[in-house]
Amino acid sequence: MKLWRSDPVERTELAEPIEPAEPAGRRSGRVETVRDRGRGALVPARLGWTDLVRVGASGLRTRPGRVILSALGIAIGIATMVAVVGISSSSKARLLGELDRLGTDLLTVSPGQTLFGEDAEFSEKSVVMAAGIGPVTAVGATGGTGESVRRTGMIPRGQTGGLAVLAASLDLPGTLRTPMDRGVWLNEATAAQRAAVLGSVAARRLGVRETGDQVWIAGQWWTVVGVLEPSTLAPEIDRSVLVGFEAARRHLGSEGNPTTLYVRSDDASVAAVRDALPRTVNPENPEEVEVSRPSDALEAKAAADGAFTNLLLGVGAVALLVGGVGVANTMVISVLERRREIGLRRSLGATRGQVRSQFLAESLLLSGMGGVAGAALGAAVTVGYAAVRDLPAVVPAWALAGGLAATLIVGTAAGIYPAARAARMSPTLALNTT
Repeated sequence: MKLWRSDPVERTELAEPIEPAEPAGRRSGRVETVRDRGRGALVPARLGWTDLVRVGASGLRTRPGRVILSALGIAIGIATMVAVVGISSSSKARLLGELDRLGTDLLTVSPGQTLFGEDAEFSEKSVVMAAGIGPVTAVGATGGTGESVRRTGMIPRGQTGGLAVLAASLDLPGTLRTPMDRGVWLNEATAAQRAAVLGSVAARRLGVRETGDQVWIAGQWWTVVGVLEPSTLAPEIDRSVLVGFEAARRHLGSEGNPTTLYVRSDDASVAAVRDALPRTVNPENPEEVEVSRPSDALEAKAAADGAFTNLLLGVGAVALLVGGVGVANTMVISVLERRREIGLRRSLGATRGQVRSQFLAESLLLSGMGGVAGAALGAAVTVGYAAVRDLPAVVPAWALAGGLAATLIVGTAAGIYPAARAARMSPTLALNTT
């Protein structure tokens, strides 16, 4: 269809026909842009990713104080979650390293109770009989003496400090794989004399710092010849003062019977040795023998640490939720404060989708800044804690990735309502806002 225009001089045909205006009903929700000269069609305006990020960042730069406080809530939640996972993983890594070093092939054999409820006893031949089992590679033994140890004879006898005096076999440290911290272990000569080796806890509680110091046992002075490092698989050794079996018989009046056996065996035969030990150590009453595996306790401890970690992760999730609520509140207030800006953008041709995308981008950027800061803070806390506690610093990659993914989810959830509210604003009403 061609249109003509009136001219006082002449009527001329336009070089290009003027297309009739599109009905108003068809133009609703559409932005008029520059004419596509190739086809003569209207192309909808669109925001690229870089433009969207730039527009969202400009909205955040106008309120730096509020943005920092809102991002801080997200950062605390993410830092808590990353630090909890990192510290737990570091502790577990050390525990698994200890198990790899000490092995899971150690069994502890102790007497149980008789049919009448009395304490059962081992014979002197129990160690030899246990060592006779084919897959057994080493056997160590300790025996109770009934005596206590004190720093001097002036300390009341009832104040034992939770320490025990045990007789020990010469191959006990090798069986437990517990090295000496200082000094030497008992030998054939010192095992018959008043010489003692202290566990790590016993040395600390008695205040013994050097070998050659003396401790008071059963009214006699005993010379400290060595101090053991902490024994992970046998923590009772840490709280003990160890003397030779011969010295216990000669100076403490002990019968010299072992009360606990520590048995090492081939890894593949641990279960078979565990079943054979009661019948071997006490053939007459195997039901009176108790056999345990110390590594099982460490594995149970690792499982308990995992359950505690899950509890702390829940606390971190609550902090993250609170941070998300803070982001949503910030975005809602931002929409209310920027109504004139929204109205101006809508009047200049911005679509509802573009306004919605702008505020959603602001929410994601706000949460993202908090997530990155929180992940960095959580990793730093983990490294610092590991350095102080002498642990291997382990920050799982999945914890960092999960924390950042959580921030994006929180940012999206927190920005949906404010973005939709901004997009629904009428341009004329927004511009009339004072």
